Amino acid sequence: MGQAKPFKSLPTLKEAQTGVDLRMTVNVALFTALIIIGGYISIPLPVGPVPIVLADFFVMVTGLFLGWKGGLTAVALYLFLGLLGLPVFAGGASGLAVLFGPTGGFLFGYLLLVGAVGLPANKEKLSLGKALTALTVGNLLLYSVGVPWLKAVLQCGWGAAMAAGLVPFIPGTVIKIIVAVALARVLRPRFQPGY
Repeated sequence: MGQAKPFKSLPTLKEAQTGVDLRMTVNVALFTALIIIGGYISIPLPVGPVPIVLADFFVMVTGLFLGWKGGLTAVALYLFLGLLGLPVFAGGASGLAVLFGPTGGFLFGYLLLVGAVGLPANKEKLSLGKALTALTVGNLLLYSVGVPWLKAVLQCGWGAAMAAGLVPFIPGTVIKIIVAVALARVLRPRFQPGY
């Protein structure tokens, strides 16, 4: 008579939760790093203080991949690191002067962007239409904070604020939305949404 194989017990709820927490922590750190890298890819524009960056693209992708909880955590960590003085913002800038300067509205607007994109992304299946709608709404929220903030800090008119903080970015935003959706459709099944 052969020896009975030892029964391998199923992981306890606490062990399963620890695995989820570890995966979430790693993913949040990864996407925070991507947002930081996106900020370093910065092209200044002659029309104003707002540069073209890829940080907003990675904020969109973060919402699509991590959902609203993980996404908000990653963006909040990004802002906190910049507040601490680490050079994580566009062009390696940091500190309160950046957070409350002309581009600060866009930085705080990242929270609205990732929340709007991440909320429908918490569902296991995210249709193309829902993804496009979420990304469009998220970017509208981003610019609805960033442009008035820019106007207030620079003390300029609406035309100048729109010329410096919105109009030059529309084509790039459309391209970023398309690429974010394409990436999500290919890679998102590897991530567990809804943290």
